[in-house]
Amino acid sequence: MEEEIQFIVDTAKENMELALKHLDKEMLNIRAGKANPIMLSGVKVDYYGTPTPLSQVANVNSPDGRTLTVQPWEKAMLSEIEKAILVANLGLNPMNNGESIIINIPVLTEERRRELAKLAKAEAESAKISIRAARKDANTEIKNSDISEDLQKNFEIDIQNITDQYISKADKTFSLKEKEILTV
Repeated sequence: MEEEIQFIVDTAKENMELALKHLDKEMLNIRAGKANPIMLSGVKVDYYGTPTPLSQVANVNSPDGRTLTVQPWEKAMLSEIEKAILVANLGLNPMNNGESIIINIPVLTEERRRELAKLAKAEAESAKISIRAARKDANTEIKNSDISEDLQKNFEIDIQNITDQYISKADKTFSLKEKEILTV
């Protein structure tokens, strides 16, 4: 019985860890001023009918802090890549020069910084919701197990402590990103 409860707790921890990893990944996609090839990591290009990550059809580089260049492996993909970047709604304006795509990263305005901070906060809240859902699932499984009420309460307290730790980590991730975004 103890092993079953420990498995439930471990599963909850694992799900909470996944929520934090997802939060970290999403925070990387929120740009904070300088050009970074990771900014285009979520862009999917229609590669002969198949949605394909941009990194699998082109090289993405950052020659300086304000520019990204996308060098497709096939010239025929230039317009598809350009369209995919626009559709991704990243607030970027790609320019096609016939050889590659150049993206000038605009300096963030105060208003845009605040929008990005709100976006980061929404991602952090989403992660916290996932963490709480993992807690709820674990508590439900513990209640459905046939152990004494005292043990159930003890494990629920343990799971709540773990939940608090992961929510604190999500808040810390957000505050670091917010500071990065709002720093001019």
